[in-house]
Amino acid sequence: MKLLLLDESGDHNLKRISQNYPVFVLGGVIIDRAYLRNVVKPRMRQFKLDHFGWDDIVLHTVDMSKGRGNYSFLADPTLRASFYADLNTMLQELEYQVVACVIRKDAHLNQYGTHAADPYHYSLEILVERFCMALGNQLDSGYIIAEKRNPGLDRELLAAWGNLLTNNIGTSYMSSQKIDERIIGLELKDKKPNLAGMQLADLVVTPIGRHIAGVPPKTNEVHWSVVESKLRRVGGSYWGKGLVVRP
Repeated sequence: MKLLLLDESGDHNLKRISQNYPVFVLGGVIIDRAYLRNVVKPRMRQFKLDHFGWDDIVLHTVDMSKGRGNYSFLADPTLRASFYADLNTMLQELEYQVVACVIRKDAHLNQYGTHAADPYHYSLEILVERFCMALGNQLDSGYIIAEKRNPGLDRELLAAWGNLLTNNIGTSYMSSQKIDERIIGLELKDKKPNLAGMQLADLVVTPIGRHIAGVPPKTNEVHWSVVESKLRRVGGSYWGKGLVVRP
């Protein structure tokens, strides 16, 4: 069983476009469920024990970057360097594939105007396609888990997912039937219960958005080069296969 664990970076709202971060990213990891349980969870637990002294903590990019709460120790340059060195090593050594769709919000709005699709729903279709392609012809072999947002947005997302299965069209490259045959379902979960897979997805999404938006990299953060090395590839290229950038 393969899981597609999704998270987002940036605001999906087209009425608010930050000039510092004018993109929306929906992305995450494709990973074997047994590998997640047997390898990723204990490795992540050990990482937390090494740097926090306990494992009941959620790895969250926003809190890490701002040094909030349990991450206040990252204000110390030495501790921050050690933390990110070990984090990047862990992310590099674990086995998973990254898939992501980046929407350039200003270009998306300029091109489609009032007919512009919701960036989250538009990105979801693209990632469902790539997940189905990664699953190949194996039936009932995939499951999608996405992060909860708020009740209204969650209802809209589940409705959009249901529509992919029942509209007899599916997506541009994957029919409703093929999606239904390969993917068992889509579930929404909160990352707060300390779910290793959701935290892994959180860690890889923001570096993609920062890279595409042209935000200068910092030494002590999750490196784009690490995430780039994990992008799903076909024929050696990840463009359109693991990373899709759309207006």
